[in-house]
Amino acid sequence: MNVIHSKAFTDAILARGLTKSFGGTRVLAGIDLTVPTGSLLALLGPNGSGKTTTVRILTTLLAPDGGTATVGGHDVMRAGVAVRRTIGLTSQQATVDGLLTGRENLELFAGLYHLGSRQARRRAGELLDRFDLTGAADRRAETYSGGMRRRLDLAASMVSAPPILFLDEPTTGLDPRSRAELWAVIRELLGSGTTILLTTQYLEEADQLADRVVVINEGRVAADDSPAALKRQVGAERLVLRLSRAGDVPRADAVLGGAAVDGRELTLAVQDPDHLRRALDLLHRADIGVEHVELRTPTLDDVFFELTAAAA
Repeated sequence: MNVIHSKAFTDAILARGLTKSFGGTRVLAGIDLTVPTGSLLALLGPNGSGKTTTVRILTTLLAPDGGTATVGGHDVMRAGVAVRRTIGLTSQQATVDGLLTGRENLELFAGLYHLGSRQARRRAGELLDRFDLTGAADRRAETYSGGMRRRLDLAASMVSAPPILFLDEPTTGLDPRSRAELWAVIRELLGSGTTILLTTQYLEEADQLADRVVVINEGRVAADDSPAALKRQVGAERLVLRLSRAGDVPRADAVLGGAAVDGRELTLAVQDPDHLRRALDLLHRADIGVEHVELRTPTLDDVFFELTAAAA
């Protein structure tokens, strides 16, 4: 098959100073991104932080108000056709037709890329096998599970074998097993040299898959580094306390100060063993029962919480 690849380039995606407003609301306030060829960058941020807007600009679906961006060496504003020939996109909403079979969907997408009928059948068969959908190839997509539909979506975005792939929250709503299956597919694509920009709500996903993580908040880059480096920046270990009584949570939060609360669990940074002893002593004096105590190293969740809370 004829696959269009751009000339060799070091950075598959490069954006500088991207801005975008809708009405009087500024969504992007100067975003910089660099994604080296063959790597995976995870874009994290709270809802409304600008993740999807950034992806839409980089895939030529939306024009920025300011700044510059190149994808595959092509300017997103001046060479949109060349950019679209270089990329694949899996958006948050399923793009496959539920009334068509998995095979028919892929052959339809192949036709959109001007592949002949014989090439389209061959490419559909390759992708059905690669994404473990051969057994369901001739069933309507509406009968597929959520995980199968997302794999079919991803297969459709790979019909032209694009060197650059944008995945906008591809595992949202999937059960843990389906999410793990899709992670395996993403790792395979990355291993074959595909460059991937992934937006996700799951910090574990970024930790498992990403070479680098960019956290954006209120339209600006709050952090840009490897997952390991970001966790080292947080520094302190985390003390996780599960209280005996849910009703004690407000008092415990007031006593300890600065804790993250999740149900009956409170999580706070501890700098040394004395800090741990002091926290437990404060709770004991306040007659607040503790059911479970755990000391753990920082996670990307801790990084995300600190960065977005600090900017709030």
